[in-house]
Amino acid sequence: MPNDSRHVLHLDLDAFFVSVERLKEPSLVGKPVLVGGLGDRAVVAACSYETRRFGVRSAMPMRLARRLCPDAIVLKGDWEKYSQYSDAVTEIITERAPIVEKASVDEFYVDMTGMERFVGCAKWSADLKSQIRRQTGLTVTWGLAANKTVSKVAAGEAKPDGALEVFTDNMLTFLAPLDVGKLPGVGETTARTLRCMGVTRIGTLAQIPRRMMERAFGKSGVKLWEKANGIDLAPVLPYHRQKSLSKEMTFHTDTTDVVQLRATLERMTELLAFELRGGGWCAGKVTVKIRYADFQTHTRQLTIPPTATDNQLIAAALSAFQGLYDRRLLIRLVGVSFSKLVRGTEQLSLFEPEGGPSQARLQSLCQQLDRIRQRYGERSIGRASSFHLGI
Repeated sequence: MPNDSRHVLHLDLDAFFVSVERLKEPSLVGKPVLVGGLGDRAVVAACSYETRRFGVRSAMPMRLARRLCPDAIVLKGDWEKYSQYSDAVTEIITERAPIVEKASVDEFYVDMTGMERFVGCAKWSADLKSQIRRQTGLTVTWGLAANKTVSKVAAGEAKPDGALEVFTDNMLTFLAPLDVGKLPGVGETTARTLRCMGVTRIGTLAQIPRRMMERAFGKSGVKLWEKANGIDLAPVLPYHRQKSLSKEMTFHTDTTDVVQLRATLERMTELLAFELRGGGWCAGKVTVKIRYADFQTHTRQLTIPPTATDNQLIAAALSAFQGLYDRRLLIRLVGVSFSKLVRGTEQLSLFEPEGGPSQARLQSLCQQLDRIRQRYGERSIGRASSFHLGI
């Protein structure tokens, strides 16, 4: 299907975490609010628009954000509540829309191609925006264009609580004056490199010969050139709610060996995390199951910020196990499962660790381990504490 015959809607919940906090506590409305960790190494997971005029941005170190906006109210965050609101919005959209992609906890794409023959796409989008506000209290900004790239940029330009339709004939005119950093796929490093080349606007990037972009940035350079020229054939991937991933193990001999039990849970969680990342998922809930020798079965679950990182998932599994374990009784089976699965890349952690490796380094390590498993098999590498189990 030609790129310019499509109608793609991008929906972006405005300052989502902050908006949910304001629904819980209306006195926060109009005040500068930061959501994130409280420690020295914490980062900003979300910030209200009142803080942004001071230069505060998401992913900024919390210490710097508080220095830029000393009057800001800092909140630790309530991921379980955020997940509930995200699920509520997802349900509203999926009930009405033909094809929906949940890109993250607060962003959605809708393929409206063909609907223009029966209902105006802009009117339909406006009605959906009103329904979300009416049923959840949350504001959403939408962008409507011929593809995912331009619709996302349009939504970004219309924020907050806005709407913007970019017609095919005007796509290049719309994109040209915008800063290159507003183009999806252009991170800080790439933007800095482009600016050093004298490229500050998307229009300038679009005029660079495609072959030159490929020489400078490889395949990603070609993608950037295409996006700068309003070309994006990426489909809207239908949203399917996968309920859970799980593993369990029955022991040959019932045991109370806590070292073996913990190591077994570690290994199963590690392998599940590999499967999770392979499917492009993050998990927001970890559940541990224990079956005792008398066949009584007990479970305990923890809700966490959606993640696909081994360390965080293992820590949650071991914490849940600790709440279940009774060393007086023999255990026959242990299991672990991930649920509240969401598509997309991992959201910024609300709780940066005090000491130890950063979240970025842990994610990089997971990627390196995944490459080894993909080449040599999922059981080719693992943690020393549990690798010997042969699971």
